[in-house]
Amino acid sequence: MANKGPSFGLSRQVQDKIDSKYDPELEQILVEWISRQCGSGVGKPEAGKTGFQTWLKDGCVLSELINSLFTGDKPVKKIASSPAAFKQMEQISQFLNASEKYGVTKTDMFQTVDLWEGKDLAAVQRTLSALGSLAITKEEGTYKGEANWFFKKAQENKRDFSDDQMKAGKNVIGLQMGSNQGASQEGMSYGRPRQIM
Repeated sequence: MANKGPSFGLSRQVQDKIDSKYDPELEQILVEWISRQCGSGVGKPEAGKTGFQTWLKDGCVLSELINSLFTGDKPVKKIASSPAAFKQMEQISQFLNASEKYGVTKTDMFQTVDLWEGKDLAAVQRTLSALGSLAITKEEGTYKGEANWFFKKAQENKRDFSDDQMKAGKNVIGLQMGSNQGASQEGMSYGRPRQIM
């Protein structure tokens, strides 16, 4: 984690809430998937949050992961470990850009500081899970994990209706609209009628 002093009060409560979203079981699945996807060259981290963060912090493992999902031209051209903080953050940014190109939505992305400073490792897990789900959904043959590790995203289910079916549907009152039973104003009173003189 970053070299920061302890937080107190509301800051501490917020950080504790963020930390509680981290899932150790999901960590094991992600570590196993990344190891299978990238090969034995990436190794495995120590168990726990800190080990997971240290393993991914320089961005090299993440870059290897995203490159393994692309066929042909690889999105991250240069993967080099560096002790310099800005180089590590740049490597993480390249992973994030390549993930977006692969199809991960912006809302599923973590920020570079979430990983590098260890602020929100649950967000890192969400991004990697979204990446795994996309890899399964695309069925390009690049995914090298178990099929039950990530969910398969829904595909388009386009329907073609004839003109007759469309016209028939206009006469039906859907249940979302309520009912037209008892829709008269019989027996309703709105006070005394207006006296015009």
